Amino acid sequence: MTPHGNGGTAAPAQPPAAPSSTASYWAPLRVPVFRTLWLAQFASNIGSWMQTVGAQWLITEQGGSASLIALVQTAASLPVLLLGIPAGALADIVDRRKLLFTAQLLMLTAAALLAVLTALGQMDSYGVLILTFVLGCGTALMNPAWQAIQPELVGRRDLIPAAAALGGVNMNMARAIGPALGGLVVALAGTAAVFALNAASFLVTLAALATWRRPATDRTMAAERMVPAIRAGYRYVRHAPRIRKVLGRLLLYIPCAAALWALLPVVASQRLGMGVGGYGLLLGAVGAGAVLGAVVLPRVRRKWSSNVTLAGGGVLLALTLLVLAVVRIPWIVGVALAFSGLAWVGVLSILNAQMQVTAPEWVRARALAVYLTIFQGGLAIGAAVWGGIADSIGVRGALLVAAAVMVIGSLIGLFIAVPDTELDRSPSMHWPTPAMVLDPSASTGPVLVTVEYRVPADQADAFTDAMAAVGRSRLRTGALRWDLFRDGSQPDRYLELFTVASWEEHERQHGGRLTGYDRSAEEKSRSLVDPEHPLTVSHYLPVHRGSG
Repeated sequence: MTPHGNGGTAAPAQPPAAPSSTASYWAPLRVPVFRTLWLAQFASNIGSWMQTVGAQWLITEQGGSASLIALVQTAASLPVLLLGIPAGALADIVDRRKLLFTAQLLMLTAAALLAVLTALGQMDSYGVLILTFVLGCGTALMNPAWQAIQPELVGRRDLIPAAAALGGVNMNMARAIGPALGGLVVALAGTAAVFALNAASFLVTLAALATWRRPATDRTMAAERMVPAIRAGYRYVRHAPRIRKVLGRLLLYIPCAAALWALLPVVASQRLGMGVGGYGLLLGAVGAGAVLGAVVLPRVRRKWSSNVTLAGGGVLLALTLLVLAVVRIPWIVGVALAFSGLAWVGVLSILNAQMQVTAPEWVRARALAVYLTIFQGGLAIGAAVWGGIADSIGVRGALLVAAAVMVIGSLIGLFIAVPDTELDRSPSMHWPTPAMVLDPSASTGPVLVTVEYRVPADQADAFTDAMAAVGRSRLRTGALRWDLFRDGSQPDRYLELFTVASWEEHERQHGGRLTGYDRSAEEKSRSLVDPEHPLTVSHYLPVHRGSG
């Protein structure tokens, strides 16, 4: 028996293999297509870090304040707040490979323009911020699609956490090389050369994308339209408890972590008396720690749960901020920054992997877009806030405040537990096609769906508890509203009602949005129903709508 009739039941979807948190994080590199794109992204990330060093140092040389220098991070991250969610919907609608091409071309153009204007002496601090913002727009378009293709690149679900961790290793290995290389290039050839090398790095990624032959997507329905797709993504995240926990932990971590990236160039130049080369070496220490994290994290995960590891990573980063505030010896600061890199890759690899394995394919890019929006938005707003605080109470005071808030946030995070068990998000086509006499158009709506249950008195409490999970499933997959009623004259009779915006949206529920976890929730509730009374399902189409 299915929730929408008595026939047409598909075979149960098999749960995916559970990802191993202790497996080697280098295993996905054995997959050729993943390795090729990973190496291309590595080259691009090196270029991006070189560009960041060049931009921050150019503003420093022009006498920019701490808050103006910090705005480089804000300019790079703010576009995600504006474009991240639409970009996620776009990545679930259009061909992700083509979207990645478009984003790379936009960033190539901005980086080349930055290099040319700087070489001609026509670039000031505000021009750097504007073109950094344009580069950020390209990143905003690219990131949801890039994150969403990782599962299809590695091919095996149990490699997704390792692929997510390798994304962090990629960024942080680039951080170990890019800043130092950027500082060296600035010292030898000037900032224009750094910007030119960043432009060249986008050519490497474009070449790698050209070699990837992505299999054609077998769509059973037409692609979603943008506005309904964005709404569907928001509904999914809102009604997915585990995703909300991941986002909550991210929100507790990133704004304080932004203090490290925003204020480190000021610490290098003002507190440690270091030049651009020294600043690059400090960033390199962060990257070296992140690479070390990829080696030691599997061992840590054997002993600690995700929840404890996330809290530990936050406390470790807080200790780094404390060292930056009170220590003026460069090598001690470098050691502390290595531990911050370990904490950074540990926290973000866990959270990113949770997002990738929890969100199903149909909405994965949109869910990741929300994650990336909070991530980059936290960096953008945090950088601006900590830069302003540093201008008001000094860099040392700002770092001490950031460290204290980070510790508090880490302790609060212990109460927002991110479970280690995996949910079955494999597609489940277990709803049969509705038997309709009327033939509604795709735009017909709203559609009211009712399901009548008969439940024995001794199963009433268990049934209502089980239906809460069913209600969340309906809301995640397209329902605008869900309710469960009990008949006052026949207490064993329950009526479930949910409203969907259109017949097209309801067909999408039938045609691919449901997962094995949704099926399990329905089966649990149906196991409590009186077997002598099969479910009665009805679909109501609008005739007249009241005006209130």
